[in-house]
Amino acid sequence: MNYENLLVEIDDDIAVITINRPKALNALNTAVLEELEHAFSDLLKRPQLACVILTGSGEKAFVAGADIAVMQAMTAVEAESFARLGHRVFNAIEAFPRPVIAAVNGFALGGGCELAMACDVRIAAVNARFGQPEVNLGVIPGFGGTLRLSRLVGKGRAKELIFTGDMVDAEEACRIGLANKVVSADQLLEEAGQMAVKIAGKGPLAVTLAKQAVNNGLEMDLDRAGYFEASLFGLCFSSAEQKEGMLAFLEKRPARFRGE
Repeated sequence: MNYENLLVEIDDDIAVITINRPKALNALNTAVLEELEHAFSDLLKRPQLACVILTGSGEKAFVAGADIAVMQAMTAVEAESFARLGHRVFNAIEAFPRPVIAAVNGFALGGGCELAMACDVRIAAVNARFGQPEVNLGVIPGFGGTLRLSRLVGKGRAKELIFTGDMVDAEEACRIGLANKVVSADQLLEEAGQMAVKIAGKGPLAVTLAKQAVNNGLEMDLDRAGYFEASLFGLCFSSAEQKEGMLAFLEKRPARFRGE
């Protein structure tokens, strides 16, 4: 897979996607968004894939935001179309059947914060900064920031961050639930890789169904969410990996989910 703005590396069952526009601090434009969409679509064709790591190139930014130089001249119709593209791509990342880990290596602002929030897990380098500063530009978050931020950190804190445009550092992001953990910059990809390897060792169908249960359950009331979870739990018992996982537990040995 060759892309102009992305680097895609696949090692066994783990893929690493690097947004590669370091001179623009990896800012999101239409081309980058479309390439992200194509990259994740291509990865769907790899049934053995266990996990995806998403990061940015360079030392300054994960993604510093959407490309303001491009947006400045947009009409209202063009801006809405751009926002809908962002929603489509980020929704596809959120719905991707395998876990997606954001390795946040610097600024994750505006569209960058929204992209990180579309991932399942966010590991932040100590120099990472998160924020939705769109009001400083006279606009609001347009790629799902008002939706995902409130679900991660609560409505009140989300409103504070969006209304003020303030940035938070990695430690504060972790404290409020925007990041899962904080590591040194030189350990970021290693930490993300270790988590990806750990996930790859679990039952692949179980991980996929667990992601579905969490993502969909959040949008349901407890009764419907419980019914949905129970249905997916039952579905696990139609799989070979449930038989292997429980047999391995009873035999006191590691489970072999991928035929190793």
